[in-house]
Amino acid sequence: MVNISHEDAKEDETVKYPWIDEYLMAKRGVTKDLQAEWNLIRYHIGGKMFAAVLLDDNNEPYYINLKLEPLEGELMRQQYPDIIPGYYSNKQHWNSVKPDGEIPDNLLKEWLDCSYELVLKGFPKQKQRKILGLSVCGTDCSACPLHGSACTGCNEACGKVFHADGKACPIYACCADKHRFTNCASCDRVPCDIWHATRDPSMTDEQFRKSIEDRVSALKN
Repeated sequence: MVNISHEDAKEDETVKYPWIDEYLMAKRGVTKDLQAEWNLIRYHIGGKMFAAVLLDDNNEPYYINLKLEPLEGELMRQQYPDIIPGYYSNKQHWNSVKPDGEIPDNLLKEWLDCSYELVLKGFPKQKQRKILGLSVCGTDCSACPLHGSACTGCNEACGKVFHADGKACPIYACCADKHRFTNCASCDRVPCDIWHATRDPSMTDEQFRKSIEDRVSALKN
């Protein structure tokens, strides 16, 4: 499959953003394919495309397509000549960036992040959690030795995990049921008192501190 990863990108000015493939594939839940008919690499979240790299007959990128809010896209096109209405796409929501233009890397990353978030947020919140593969508190249930046997996982059980005595975990009840958040990343009090109250008693202080750090990091990434 053709891509523009660090390993395959040519050392010339025609590929200005060789980090794109690695950057997008590092996002949770992202898959990609090559649509041979149109010769473009598509990046999906939950089966829906949020970015694409259009390739010419020599398999060189000639546009990078991404979604922005309509008003933001219009404003960006007014400010930067290297972004145009979506090529072969809905021109209200999609935009095409020239891969040999002058858009700064950090700005293109910001736009790609926005495109990812726009498509992800189009799914129901429970579906978003399943796509991301994380519980509301940032735990990856698939890494638990009890997953699939004693417990189906937080998202599948709607928070009623094996240690919650038939009720929703207090973190899930607060985040998903009470506040209707996708996960705790939407709360400005994380990690809150509920996180500390639901501490696994078998953990040492150091293990619990590391657990919180890992979960918060997973939610932010």
